[in-house]
Amino acid sequence: QVQLVESGGGSVQAGGSLRLSCAASGNANMRYCMAWFRQAPGKEREGVASTYTNSGPSYYADSVKGRFTISWDNAKNTLYLQMNSLKPEDTAMYYCAADRICLSPTLMTEGEYNYWGQGTQVTVSS
Repeated sequence: QVQLVESGGGSVQAGGSLRLSCAASGNANMRYCMAWFRQAPGKEREGVASTYTNSGPSYYADSVKGRFTISWDNAKNTLYLQMNSLKPEDTAMYYCAADRICLSPTLMTEGEYNYWGQGTQVTVSS
């Protein structure tokens, strides 16, 4: 069992930055695949970025490449999403997710994650 708690959301103007955090507790010192997803009103949840907790490749949705960076801090058992050059279309509820086994090529298939946080709202104004 892993518990995930997101924080760091807020309201910013276009071009601004935010850093989201996802604190993991429980059996968080095992190897996990982890990801950030987001869901805008009226839209389906989509994968934003993903990585492994014990190093390994990271993956990004095309819409955020070059602007967002995902990272894992072993000492703090915390997943981060640094978001720069934010756009109004980045406005959404952001969720972190974790699981022991992820088989999809980019680790961003929603259905393969069993552990989810409660979400944190990001609003970007133009």
